[in-house]
Amino acid sequence: MNNDLCPCLSQLSYSECCEPLHKKQQGAENAEQLMRSRYSAFYLAEVDYLIATLHPSKRRLDERELLQSTINNTQWLGLNVLDHQQKNELAEVEFVAFYQDNPVGQLHERSRFTCESGEWFYHDGILLPAIKLGRNDPCFCGSGKKLKRCHG
Repeated sequence: MNNDLCPCLSQLSYSECCEPLHKKQQGAENAEQLMRSRYSAFYLAEVDYLIATLHPSKRRLDERELLQSTINNTQWLGLNVLDHQQKNELAEVEFVAFYQDNPVGQLHERSRFTCESGEWFYHDGILLPAIKLGRNDPCFCGSGKKLKRCHG
């Protein structure tokens, strides 16, 4: 997958984008980069990375099982980052992640992140209402096709 486009749809290759974070070769520079890498980790079943980037105060005893269940039961289709705001060690990222359902489902969330000792962690998120997609909008999967010709 190294030369393929990154699942987070950054338009970079996986090896240039999320892979160095997943392999702990570098840390996230900001909350948006961490959020994108977490989306890619869900997409690629990188459970250890998801646990490591979840704030320690939010980890549950059954975290691994919960994450594995989500990964086993969800086919992620695309990511759209809508907003990223950062103030010192606190940040919020609003995004929509699309997944296979019938019809296609979406997770629209405003996530909160904290930076401690130079390391970013996902803290929690607020679920938001689904966004409305137009039939002629570009498809969320990054295919370059119109929504109506792809996942619409």
